[in-house]
Amino acid sequence: MPATPTDKPRLTLAQIFNMSVGFFGIQFGWDLQRANMGPIYEYLHANADTIPFLFLAAPLTGLLVQPVIGYMSDHTWSPRWGRRRPYFFAGAVISSIALIFMPHSSTLWMAAGLLWVLDTFGNVSMEPFRAFVADKLNDSQRTQGFVMQSLLIGLGGCIASALPWIMTNWLHIAHTAPSGTIPDNVRYSFYIGAFFFLAAVLYTVFTSNEYPPATITEAEKVQEERKGFGGGIKEINYAIFHMPRRMKALALVQFFTWPGLFLMWFYYATAVARNVFHASSETDPLFNEGASFAGLTLSYYSIITVLFAFVLPSIAARLGRKVTHSICLLCGAAGLISVGFVSDKYLLFACMTGVGIAWASILSMPYAMLSGALPENKIGVYMGIFNFFIVLPEIIASLGFGWIMKHLLHDNRLLAVEIGGMLMVLAALLCYFIVNEKSST
Repeated sequence: MPATPTDKPRLTLAQIFNMSVGFFGIQFGWDLQRANMGPIYEYLHANADTIPFLFLAAPLTGLLVQPVIGYMSDHTWSPRWGRRRPYFFAGAVISSIALIFMPHSSTLWMAAGLLWVLDTFGNVSMEPFRAFVADKLNDSQRTQGFVMQSLLIGLGGCIASALPWIMTNWLHIAHTAPSGTIPDNVRYSFYIGAFFFLAAVLYTVFTSNEYPPATITEAEKVQEERKGFGGGIKEINYAIFHMPRRMKALALVQFFTWPGLFLMWFYYATAVARNVFHASSETDPLFNEGASFAGLTLSYYSIITVLFAFVLPSIAARLGRKVTHSICLLCGAAGLISVGFVSDKYLLFACMTGVGIAWASILSMPYAMLSGALPENKIGVYMGIFNFFIVLPEIIASLGFGWIMKHLLHDNRLLAVEIGGMLMVLAALLCYFIVNEKSST
């Protein structure tokens, strides 16, 4: 018989680990590009105010891909491959190919196109993973499951962000290159990222099983098949306009949380290179030195995420998920805002401590709060819709922040990072005051 929300067996820690390893690989690929795409664009002669536009295609596609993949995975079942695992596999293969080709980009549009492929198929892998956790775990273990996800995401991000620095400082691989080309330390890092992305996802695919979908009558099967693509679109639209109340509140929190992260990923590495290391241009050796050091500090915040993930469940059990998430967001905001006051590069590690605490919570608490409010047979599509409120801020930032950067901030990358911290403060306040954790609707 299919497992229902009330009779799902408790899983061992090893089983929860196995089903979460894929997150390690996906985040390895994403943190590699997040730490390096800003510098890569500047190696290819992008201006600071054009960089947000170069990140635009991926979120626009994600806006369509995420709910569609969620809907499709809700309605997929193979006795051998399960419901979500076919999407993990397909997304990982194509994303890994994009990672291999990314450091060979010779033009801005080639790099932006490969980023679009990487983000699109990264979402094909990642979106069903959120539903996978809710599918497999009963209510009492979901916080543990999402926190395990945070731990492995943090571990993947830690290694990925530090890779260019490791290549240069431990393996003595060149970190400079002629104008218009990408240095070898970045190039080899992307090759390694492709391997880990695919290997980690395959590990989960072959070590984890899935529960079959709830039994439905033959008449219901026929009705489902007759829906077709148009019926799927109608179901997605219906779900958008009938979101549970708690989901609406959490969506607003997400909407103001993620711009802070996007602005950090857009500008933090180049802000460190130019404002802390005082590089004069992207060809200055100090630029790559600063960008690599920034990657090291991003790796450090991922270490903090891993460590904090061990204590996050106990904190949430004492304070509640809502209060815990609000406090963690304030820690992240403090970390981003304080970057503007740094003159000694080593103080950046203190700034990133707050970001690491916030990141652990961002990756787990909203999903743990949300999953209990969703109907079991529509978790995939609702998780896809929930990710709208990650993608929409990125689209808005990509469309509008270039103008702000040029006309109001005068290309000051450090101010952009601080604005991200201020938006995170707003998200923390919204979480505390509008999220009703007790309501199941």
